[in-house]
Amino acid sequence: MAELLPPDEDQSRIVDLRQALEERYLNYALSTITQRALPDARDGLKPVHRRILHVMRLLKLDPKEGYKKSAKVVGDVIGGFHPHGDQSIYDALVRLAQDFSLRYPLVDGQGNFGSIDGDSAAAYRYTEARMTDVAARLLEGITENAVDFRPTYDGETDEPSVLPSNFPNLLANGASGIAVGMATSIPPHNVAELCDAALHLIHKPDAPAEDLMKFVEGPDFPTGGIVVDSKAEMARTYETGRGSFRIRARYEIEDTGRGGYQVVVTEIPYGVQKSRLVEKIADLLLGKKLPLLKDVRDESAEDVRLVLEPKSRAVDAVVLMESLFRLTELESRFSMNMNVLDKGAVPRVMGLGEAIGAWLQHRKDVLVRRSTHRVEQINKRLEVLSGYLVAYLNLDEVIRIIREEDNAKQVMMDKFDLTDGQAEAILNMRLRSLRKLEEIEIRSEHKKLSEEKAHLEALLASDRKQWGVITTEVGDIKKAYAKDTALGARRTTFDSLPDTGDIDFDTALIEKEPVTVVLSEKGWIRALKGHNTDASSLSFKDGDALKLMFKAETTDKLLMLTTNGKVFTLGADKLPGGRGNGEPVRIMVDIEEGHDVVDLFVHQPGKKRLFASDIGNGFVATEDELIANTRKGKQVLNVSGAVEARICVPVEGDRVAVIGENRKLLIFPLEQLPEMARGKGVRLQKYKDGGVSDVRVFTAEEGLTWTDSSGRTFTRSMDELVEWIGERAQAGRLRPTGFPRNNRFTG
Repeated sequence: MAELLPPDEDQSRIVDLRQALEERYLNYALSTITQRALPDARDGLKPVHRRILHVMRLLKLDPKEGYKKSAKVVGDVIGGFHPHGDQSIYDALVRLAQDFSLRYPLVDGQGNFGSIDGDSAAAYRYTEARMTDVAARLLEGITENAVDFRPTYDGETDEPSVLPSNFPNLLANGASGIAVGMATSIPPHNVAELCDAALHLIHKPDAPAEDLMKFVEGPDFPTGGIVVDSKAEMARTYETGRGSFRIRARYEIEDTGRGGYQVVVTEIPYGVQKSRLVEKIADLLLGKKLPLLKDVRDESAEDVRLVLEPKSRAVDAVVLMESLFRLTELESRFSMNMNVLDKGAVPRVMGLGEAIGAWLQHRKDVLVRRSTHRVEQINKRLEVLSGYLVAYLNLDEVIRIIREEDNAKQVMMDKFDLTDGQAEAILNMRLRSLRKLEEIEIRSEHKKLSEEKAHLEALLASDRKQWGVITTEVGDIKKAYAKDTALGARRTTFDSLPDTGDIDFDTALIEKEPVTVVLSEKGWIRALKGHNTDASSLSFKDGDALKLMFKAETTDKLLMLTTNGKVFTLGADKLPGGRGNGEPVRIMVDIEEGHDVVDLFVHQPGKKRLFASDIGNGFVATEDELIANTRKGKQVLNVSGAVEARICVPVEGDRVAVIGENRKLLIFPLEQLPEMARGKGVRLQKYKDGGVSDVRVFTAEEGLTWTDSSGRTFTRSMDELVEWIGERAQAGRLRPTGFPRNNRFTG
C-alpha cells in the first residue's frame, strides 16, 4: 500500500477562515441579489423571466404565431441560458401566464395554468405557450443593437443583459423577491396612468410623487379589490418607495326577499387564495368567532362569487363585513418596498418618480442605440448602392473587366476607386439586375436612405427630438392599453373606510349568551351558562367557598380590583366553563403575590365607581378609564406599605355614606370627592383607631337604604339622618338604631 505523503510546501497555503467566509458569503449575497431576487429597474424583469422571453423569441413564439409545448421552452432555457431546476423555471413561466398574478401577462398560455384557488398548473408536457403583445413590446428592437449582450453560463452563446422594454413593466406588473439582507415588493399599476405620469416627467423631471398621483391613482391589482388608504398616505409611500396598501374585497348586497339579504363577494385582495379564504371563514364559523354569520358558500365559476349569509335579517351588513375584514383575508395589506437594481447593478429603493425616470432614461438609451445602429446599416447600404451606380455608369467596362481580367475585383477597385465591399457587391450582382428599371430603383432607394440618414443624424444630435420620439412611443402604449380597452380598464378602485360610528367590534364578534360568573374565596373563577344558577348547588374545593356570584353576558367585560389597588380586565367569553371548579384567576392576569381579589363586577360604559383604601382614602373614577389591555392590569388606587384597597362601589346618587370599623357613620355630598383616573385619593372619614368598613353612594331624595342579616330592608330619609350629615373627613356619629351589626350596608 502506497504511503500517504503530505503535500509539497509550494502546493499548500494557510487561509484566514474568517476572511474566506466573508468573501464567499459576499459573493453568494451579490449573486442572489443581482441574479435571482431583485428586478432590473429598466425592464422590471429578473434573469429567469428575461431568459424565458429570450428563448421564446428564438423559438419564434410571437403573439400571432402558433403555440409550442411549454416543455420545449423550459428545456431550451435550461440547456442554453438558465442552469437551474426545470420546476422552478416552469413555475416562473406559469406565473407569467396567470392573469390573476400578473396585471399584464407576458405569456399566452394554452391549457391548465392554475387557478386563483391555488390549484397547480398541469405538467409542462401538457401545456403550450407563446408570447403576448406585452412581451413582444419588451423585446422590440432587440436585434437592432438596442441592448448589450453577454456570454451565457457556458460561453457558447450570448444573452441580453436587459430587454429594450417598450413597456413600463416594472410598475405595470410589479415584482416580489427576497434576497440576502434585502427584499423587494412592488404592486402592479395601470399602464395608461403610468404613461400619463411618464409624459409629465418628460417635461418636468423633478416632479414630486404628489404631482404624479394626479395621473397614477394608486395600485391596480389584477384581482381588483378596493384600496382604502388615504391619498396622503399613498403619496408618502410613493415618495419614499416604502409603505403599504390596505386592500379590501369588493362585495354586493343581494336582496333575497322578505327583508332578507346576502352578501356576495365578487373580488378578493391580490395574492389571496380563494380556497384558503373560504376555509378560514368556515373554521371561524365553526369556532363561533363569527356570530353574525350563518353560512359561507363558494359559487364561483369563471368569476369570483363568495356568498355570505348573515345570521338574521337584523344583522347590519356593514358590521358583518367589518367583522370579516378584521378576522379574515377579505382585507389584506400589500407591503411596498421598491428595491430594484439601478442600471442593472446597484440595489436601491426608488420612489415612483425615480422608477418611471429610470425606464424613460432606458428608453432614451435604446432609441440612441437603435438609431446609431440604423445609421450604420444605412451607411453600408449606401456604400453598396454607390458601387452599383458606378457599375451602371460604366457597365460595358465593368463587363469587360469581369470577362477578361484575372483579378477583376482589384482591377475595378483601382480603376473606379471602389471599396472592397462595393467591388464585392458588383461581382455578386445577377444579370437580370442590369436592366434599366433596376437603376431607377437603386437611385430611388439611395435618395430615400439618404433622407432617412439625415433624419436620424438630426435625431441623434438633438436631445429635444429624442424626447419627442419617446413621447410618441409612450403615447402609442397608452393608446394600445387605454382604460376603455378590456385589458387596460382599471380594476382596483379607491374608497374611504365606512363610518361605523360607536360600534364595539370586540363585542360584535362575540356570540351573546347569558352566563353566571362565580368567584370563590380562594380566587377560582368560572362562568355557568344561563341566569338560573342556584348558589346552593355550587361546589368548591375543600376549604373554599363562594365569594361573588352575579349575572352577565358573554359580550361583557369584567373589571376586577385587587388589594394592591390594581384593576384587571377579563372577557366574560374567555372564562372557563361551569364544569368543575373553574380555574384560578391568577393564570389569566398577573396578580402580585400576597394580594387578593377585592371585587369583581361587569363594566358598564359611562358609569362611575368610588374606590377607597382600608384607612379611608378614596376618590371617584370613570369605569371607561379602568379598562386594562394587558395582563398586568392598571394601577388605579395608590397604596403602599400595609395599606390595601378595600372598597369599590358604584356611584349612583349625590350623597356618600361612610361607616368605619369604629361603628361611626358619616354622610356628606358626593361633590366633595375628586374624580380622577389614578391616585391616593382624599380622606373620607377621620379615624382614631381602625379604618373604613363600608361605603355607599345614594340619592338624597330616596334616602339611605341598608339590608340586615335577615334580608330585611330599611330606608331612612335625610330628615331622619340629620345628625349624621356632615362634611368629608369628619369623624361622624355612632350608627343609627337597626343598622346591621357587621357594619356593612348589606347584612
